[in-house]
This record gives sequence, C-alpha cells and structure tokens, in this order.
Amino acid sequence: MQLEVRSARLEDVSVLVDLYRSLEDEMTSLHPMWPLADGLPEPVEKTIEMLVEDPEAELVLGLIDDVPFGFLYARLETLLPQARGELVGSIRLVFTDFGAREVGLAEAMRDEVMDRFREQGVTKFDAHVLPGHRLAKNFFEAGGFSARSIVMHHDDDPSERPSRDPRRR
Repeated sequence: MQLEVRSARLEDVSVLVDLYRSLEDEMTSLHPMWPLADGLPEPVEKTIEMLVEDPEAELVLGLIDDVPFGFLYARLETLLPQARGELVGSIRLVFTDFGAREVGLAEAMRDEVMDRFREQGVTKFDAHVLPGHRLAKNFFEAGGFSARSIVMHHDDDPSERPSRDPRRR
C-alpha cells in the first residue's frame, strides 16, 4: 500500500466535492451548525476551484495506491496586530474516507501541509475540531496539538436543536 499526498488540481474538483460531501454528512450528524458556520461556502465546486488557485491556501489530496481517499484544507491566517504580522497555519478541514482510516493517510496530509507552512517560516498551527468529535481530537493531540480555545454556541430557535431546558417553551 502506497500513500501519496499531492496538491489538489482543477481536474480533482469533482473528487474533492464528493469527499467534501462525505465530510459534510459526518459533521452535520455531530452538529447541525457545521455546514452553516464551519464548512465551505456554496456552491462548493466554485469554492474548491478558488482554493486550488489560492496562494495562501493548501488544499491537498491524499491517495492510496493512486486512488483519492482524503483531503486536507489549510490556510495562512494573520494573528492579532500585537503578534507583529506572525502567521498561523490553520487546518480548517481534514477528511479521510471511512474505509481508509487508520492507515496513516490523514497524518501524511497533516504533516505535509505543516512542513509546507514551516518552509514559509510558520511555527504556529491551529486545527478546527468539533466538540465531541473524539477521533479528530485524538488525531490532533497525537500530532502535538492541544486545545487553546473552545467556541460555545446557543440557538434561540428550538426547532433547530433539541432543548436541554426542562422548562419546554
């Protein structure tokens, strides 16, 4: 079995869309806000085309024996002004197809993108993970990441979430 990580190309867009839709299904089952706040803007095809051509983004495809099974999207982000222009490499999305997990593909994609950012002088890295997504949390912790922030969310529309308030509205 041969793992390969390479930059995504425009001819990969349809494969990337399919992989993204699988990620979207998985994340939406964990939190219905994900496609509205954390996913890619629609139309996804156009967004992926833009990311392929964005010099500040890394969009890589992970392949096993020349077959695409995953992708990772990261971008450079500027910290606050008091950081004097320092950048952080922010891993926004990572996905490996269910049948190809636990063979090292996600690690290969993560490490490749971090190395690319390091070549540009980046020394700080973030990874966006949903609360409760234990596999993703463990994956990044195994790579040396630790939580530095948690975003809390509240939705006043009870039709959008099951209420945890025993005083039903």
